[in-house]
Amino acid sequence: MGHYTNHFVLLFLVNFSFFFVTSNASLINVVNFGAKPDGNFDSTTPFLRAWSSACTSVEQSKIYVPKGSFLLKQVTFGGPCKNNIIFQIDGTIVAPSNYLSLGNSGYWILFSNLDGGISINGGILDGKGDGYWGCKSGGSSCPNGARSISFSWCNNVRVSGLTSLNSQAMHMSLNYCKDVLIQNVNIKAPSTSPNTDGINMQFSTRVNVSHSTIMTGDDCISISQGNTNVWIEHVACGPGHGISIGSLGNFVNEAGVQNVTVIHSVFSETQNGVRIKSWSKSSNGYVRDIVFKNLTMQNAYNPIIIDQTYCPSGSCPHEGSSVKISRVSYEQIKGTSACPVAINFDCSQSKPCEGIKLQDINLNYYNRSAMSSCTNVGGFNIGTVIPKSCL
Repeated sequence: MGHYTNHFVLLFLVNFSFFFVTSNASLINVVNFGAKPDGNFDSTTPFLRAWSSACTSVEQSKIYVPKGSFLLKQVTFGGPCKNNIIFQIDGTIVAPSNYLSLGNSGYWILFSNLDGGISINGGILDGKGDGYWGCKSGGSSCPNGARSISFSWCNNVRVSGLTSLNSQAMHMSLNYCKDVLIQNVNIKAPSTSPNTDGINMQFSTRVNVSHSTIMTGDDCISISQGNTNVWIEHVACGPGHGISIGSLGNFVNEAGVQNVTVIHSVFSETQNGVRIKSWSKSSNGYVRDIVFKNLTMQNAYNPIIIDQTYCPSGSCPHEGSSVKISRVSYEQIKGTSACPVAINFDCSQSKPCEGIKLQDINLNYYNRSAMSSCTNVGGFNIGTVIPKSCL
């Protein structure tokens, strides 16, 4: 896995070299297209006009959003475009206060079908999600909920210095994307906000997330089906549900997850630390070649967990998960667990977990000895493992 890691970092150095902005980049100010920074005027059409100008230009274009608040309704910035585009945001983009304004599209700001590259630099997105969360908690009929910023079928994506606040649903999503760099982002929503994952990805490859803070009501990062070559480092997670691979196994024909590394990160007061989860259903999905290394747990409830009977609602199928989990390495993980069982491997009887490695683990339960639990799992230990390993 060490050879893979070095090769993966090299790929990022090569693939993102074009993001340096040249001095002759065309500057497009959204105010010049009619946008108003008062937080009340609907600037959706002016933003789309600015996008059209940038997208059709043969030169590298920078769309500039100055200081102030710009109201945007549901908007899609679509391609293909003739060049790579940079969004430089110095202000705040706000969603409508009435959550119904975003409808059932599932998206607020969507970038789609961009092969030449898209870069989002700086700025604040305010999803105004509290009204929608109130609808969900009230049990009434609510729309799907909008993800704040999404990228679908995009290559060479860079998001740097962005702050996302109070998304209705997931803050940032990647679907069918390649060569993605997310760095220095700040994501924040209350711990009680439902389904507000910080970053969700599916069917994407060569994704790098680094030096970011994620405080939310669901997974800080969720890695769904079809992802390969994912690198996550220097992430501060919490509150939230941790960093999760899954949930998987919801479909019979499902793409697997492979080559994921999570290193140098801290989990504070999270419901989970590093988690792999799958439904107890028939599926040909898989998880393999995963590394969790040099992580600190600060009162995380499930610091290390594989859950193949995932069932958040309490009413789920119990067919037995057939998602195959193999070659997962946990190395240099330390800190405190808020649960007596600090290591919990609950694997499938029909497809037991294989090749699980524990190396140099030191997890305690409120300064007392913690426990480990193993079901249908095979693996090995290297160095000191606290709590005592059940492998």
